[in-house]
Amino acid sequence: MFVMTVDQDASTRRGDLVPGLLERLADVLASEPGVLRGFERTVGDEVQGVLEDPSTVVSAALEMLRLGGWSVGIGVGPADLPLPATSRAATGPVFVRARAAVERARGRGSAVPLAVDAGDGPGAVPAAEAEAVLRLLGGVVGRRTPAGWEVVDLLAGSELRQKDVAARLGVSEQAVSQRLRTALWSEELAVRPVAARLLAEGDR
Repeated sequence: MFVMTVDQDASTRRGDLVPGLLERLADVLASEPGVLRGFERTVGDEVQGVLEDPSTVVSAALEMLRLGGWSVGIGVGPADLPLPATSRAATGPVFVRARAAVERARGRGSAVPLAVDAGDGPGAVPAAEAEAVLRLLGGVVGRRTPAGWEVVDLLAGSELRQKDVAARLGVSEQAVSQRLRTALWSEELAVRPVAARLLAEGDR
């Protein structure tokens, strides 16, 4: 199981961005599998969700890193079952680890504020490797240009081809291909399953 605890950075200066984040995550995860408890505000400017599919964890993490201004903690491991109706009322090691992860993400001063915690058992090594891969992916999405996102957002999860995107945007196919190369889109697609596999190994 995976718990994601996410904390807004500089909330006193930027205002409360939680409602916008929750709306965005609801849209992004609407068709994703394994959402056990949807993201909700827990306290202050913090949100939390409970997931069981590692690929969905990757999608949620990268969306938050794309938006920027959030420290992302991912806890890996067991929860006390049955889960209550809301994540706020849930308990278990995975929730403690998510708390430790977001504290570490918030305090590390990294360009990519994300941490993964699976405790000290056999899941520790793959969790650390998942953290490294996700932080690298976070660096990619965080530096993607608006032009890059324009083509990526049209292609992601759709059956459109590059020539279709070019026609919609009124640019050449070569321009679309160049934007995708600069955005490292094919590299992101190749690495996402690696991050998901490492998270799954951390949960065994």
